[in-house]
Amino acid sequence: MSIKMREFDKDDIKFMIQIWNEVVKDGTAFPQTELLDKNSGFEFFSSQSFVGVAVETDANSDKKGEILGLYILHPNNVGRCGHIANASYAVTKNTRGKGVGEILVRHSLLRAKEFGFRIMQFNAVVANNEVALRLYEKLGFAKLGVIKGGFLNKNGIYEDIIPHYIELI
Repeated sequence: MSIKMREFDKDDIKFMIQIWNEVVKDGTAFPQTELLDKNSGFEFFSSQSFVGVAVETDANSDKKGEILGLYILHPNNVGRCGHIANASYAVTKNTRGKGVGEILVRHSLLRAKEFGFRIMQFNAVVANNEVALRLYEKLGFAKLGVIKGGFLNKNGIYEDIIPHYIELI
């Protein structure tokens, strides 16, 4: 698998919406419950500070040119806390477990620093998302504690969330 990171363009929106909605429908990682459509998707992605897409570039792959995942980057807060970034990541179901998520996170950290953010903070990492937890630990993120029952899973069970942060300076 050979992957190139780039900024999204309007031709990507259809595929980005599909990937984003996959995660929303799963109901186990994103807080959103509403699915994006063509209009709301374009508005949502265009309103971010940056949106990166991971694209397959291997000429021998049947997925050449396919968007494998994406991330959104934006301020976590405003004003005196506006130097803290937040990001969300979505990877296609059939590509999970192949390192795309790590590529997305690493790219988002570089872009966040380029945008002048000093910290990346994740507000709601669901405690049973073991893949994300291992990745964030590997990359040097610090856990901020546990918020008991902070996430309402699609199946109606309240699960713990573990906020994380890393300094970008």
